[in-house]
This record gives sequence, structure tokens and C-alpha cells, in this order.
Amino acid sequence: MLLSKAWKSYESGKRIEGFSPQTLKAYRLQSILLIRYFDDGKIGSITTTHLKEYLAKSSENLKPSSLAHRIRFMKSFFRWSHEEGHIRKNPAAKIKELKVGKRIPKFLTEREIEHLREPCFTPMERALFEFMFSTGCRIGEIVSLEKNSINWSNQSAIVCGKGDKEREVYFNIRCEIWLKRYLDNRKDNESAIFVTERHPHRMSIAQMRYIIKRISNRAGINKVIHPHQLKHSYATHLLNNGAPLDVNQSLLGHEKIETTKIYAQLSGSLRQEFYRKYF
Repeated sequence: MLLSKAWKSYESGKRIEGFSPQTLKAYRLQSILLIRYFDDGKIGSITTTHLKEYLAKSSENLKPSSLAHRIRFMKSFFRWSHEEGHIRKNPAAKIKELKVGKRIPKFLTEREIEHLREPCFTPMERALFEFMFSTGCRIGEIVSLEKNSINWSNQSAIVCGKGDKEREVYFNIRCEIWLKRYLDNRKDNESAIFVTERHPHRMSIAQMRYIIKRISNRAGINKVIHPHQLKHSYATHLLNNGAPLDVNQSLLGHEKIETTKIYAQLSGSLRQEFYRKYF
């Protein structure tokens, strides 16, 4: 079986298993590079030595995190191909995953959050900003959100997260006010919570990112602001206000608590406060 055919089979299988579109998109790029390097040869002819040579050449130009991502893809792809019977032996089995030091995500202070609220000029901008911050949702979860997913009686929404897993998220009164104001001002019949301003239709991830960038540019904050930063800020805000890690984990939709520990870091001032209290 050619590498290209093996990839198509792998992609179909993983889509059925519930791999996120973002993961499959990233893996598709890795597959293109792998197929190109091996001239779309037969997957059964590739050995561990071949893969190590490929990685050795990759390591010259890639950051450790990017190289680690490439290794994860290779191990997943060849393991699946072996389990499906496309190859007799898994050439990636003995390739070790690269350990990359995990960085503490950057978050925004409460003062910076307030500075970002001020330049939200329209109900849509304010509603989107408040929903992102008060729910801690991933941008992909917000894009796919429907109007009928909102439960106004308890200020919650049902979102579809990674692996098509549903979870309930909550928003505060400020978010409720702006979200209702935005929806009440709309004249379209679109089912999506957030739609484009011209010729209303469901907003894309790229369009949402642009709106957050537009708001941050107006605010004049000397930081590169992106939607996932609001998620980090949400997690940090919860932890700083005393939310236990397991509660934080559930609200964020993390499968492993280790992920929550990385996302939700105590701010420097709070760490200092606890140090003074307990030492």
C-alpha cells in the first residue's frame, strides 16, 4: 500500500474515532511532508532507520515542539497502520517521543481584561469578548455554538468539545446582558450564536480571531492578544479565586488534570501572598 493511500485510510479512521478537525488538519500537513520525502513509496518498505534519518534532517530546521509534534504523528500513523494490518512491523515503535518542557501559558491580569472591555464598540464585540472570557471555551467550541444551546434560566450553554464530547459551561450576568443585547439587535434567521456583520452567516475561527485582534489593537495593550489567552486568563482567574483543580479541570473540559495544572497558574502576587501566610 502506498503512503498516500495509507494516509487516506488513517484519516477516515481517525475521523470516525472523533479526532478534532484541527488535529487532522495538522496531521494532514505532516502526511504531505512524509509522503513527499519518501516519494509516496510503499508503507511496508519504510524502516526505523529511514524514519530516524527523516527526523534527523527535520531536526535541523524545526523547533523542539514542532519536532515532537512530527514524532507524535508518525507514531500514531504507523501504529494505526500496523494495527489495521497494512504493515507487518511498526517502524515507529522504537522511536522515542521527544520530551519538551511545557511553558506556562500567558494570561491577562484583571486590569488588562478591563482595558480590553473598553474598546468593544458594538454589542457583538462585547458579547463575544465576555462569552470567551466568562466561559473559558475554546474558539472552535464557540464557532459551532447554536442559539438553542443556551439555557438562560441558569446562565449556561452546552458546547461540543474535543472528541465530540459535550459539556455544560457557565457565564456571568455581565455576559448574559451583552449576549441578549446582541441577539435582540440581530435581524437575521441564522441559528449560530455569532454571525458575521455583513451578509450574516456563521462566523469562522479566523473571523473571531480577527475581532479579538481588532479589540486588542484599540486597547493599546503591549501584548499580542489571542483568543486562547482568554481561556488561560479564565483558568488563572478561577484558581486565584480559590477554585479547586478538579473543579477547574471539569469547567475547562480537560481529560487530564496535568493539563489543568499547566493552564491554571497562580499569579506572582498570589504566590507571594501564600508564601507570607504559610512560611
